[in-house]
Amino acid sequence: MLNTIKDNLWTQFGASIDMLKNAINLWPDEYWETDKRFFYMTYHTLVFLDYYLTIPPPNVFSSPLPFTFTDWENAPADAIDDIIPDEIYSKAELLDYLQSCREKCYQVVASLTPEKLEERWIEEDGDMDYAVLEILLYNMRHVQHHAAQLNLLLRQKIDDAPRWVSRAE
Repeated sequence: MLNTIKDNLWTQFGASIDMLKNAINLWPDEYWETDKRFFYMTYHTLVFLDYYLTIPPPNVFSSPLPFTFTDWENAPADAIDDIIPDEIYSKAELLDYLQSCREKCYQVVASLTPEKLEERWIEEDGDMDYAVLEILLYNMRHVQHHAAQLNLLLRQKIDDAPRWVSRAE
């Protein structure tokens, strides 16, 4: 039963990550520096994908593409969170980060045991307290939510969007 759960969790979580990758790939290069909403949403999604895959949760999380915390009053107009990237990273940098997160996700899912599924994923400040299985589902939903938003931005900007991915390869 555990192998079925792990296989199904991976094929669906991986599909969400693949949909995010497809949206990033379709975004035209000429808009990367000028229409930053797409960039900020992509960056936010990747940082939190990585963060929620860090099991147990880290006391101090560090992204390979650094960010700064800021308050909403000082955040750029296109930002969607208080996590502001230290620079506008290239599409290639974000796709490399996505690939490392995809590999991390696969390893986390592949290493699940019955005991690991029941462990708690608790943030230091106590705001989030989930079983490992639940934080993985939460994370998958978060990725899919933002992949859908990116697809909407693609439809609005270029009248195109990637096709649905039913299962990860």
